[in-house]
Amino acid sequence: MTGARRARLYEELLLESRRYLAAYVLFNQAVADHLGLHPTDVQALSLLTAAPGPLTVRQIADLTGLTTGSATRLVDRLERGGYVAREPDQHDRRRVLVTSVPDRVARVTAVWDDLGQTWQTLLDDHTEDELEVITRHMRRAHELSHVQMERLRSRPKPD
Repeated sequence: MTGARRARLYEELLLESRRYLAAYVLFNQAVADHLGLHPTDVQALSLLTAAPGPLTVRQIADLTGLTTGSATRLVDRLERGGYVAREPDQHDRRRVLVTSVPDRVARVTAVWDDLGQTWQTLLDDHTEDELEVITRHMRRAHELSHVQMERLRSRPKPD
């Protein structure tokens, strides 16, 4: 691949990535509006249900990049909505674990499932090798985003 072609492809990918991310943020807002939730609450539920088990508020704060105070308020909202419950940790009674409430989370899952079939068609014409590349890219982008979020949090905010 020539340097000029690679540069053009990077430029095109950068533009499409910006458009994709903006569209996803706006899509997330539409889902949240439809459910009567805050967009951060929708994503926190997604992370909570993707976790291998219950999480502490501190772990939720770490996953979302929120302060522990903001994560506590997020969990408070989700608990009031019936989406999560706080339970004592059976191994350490000083800790409280946040667990999703399956019946209530099913409301969110139903919206995702309804919309997900259409999203699935985007991947239907890809080969298995291409799906592996896309998955690897998404995994690496996820990891990089956490590194970049930490970098941003450690910098002073611009005036």
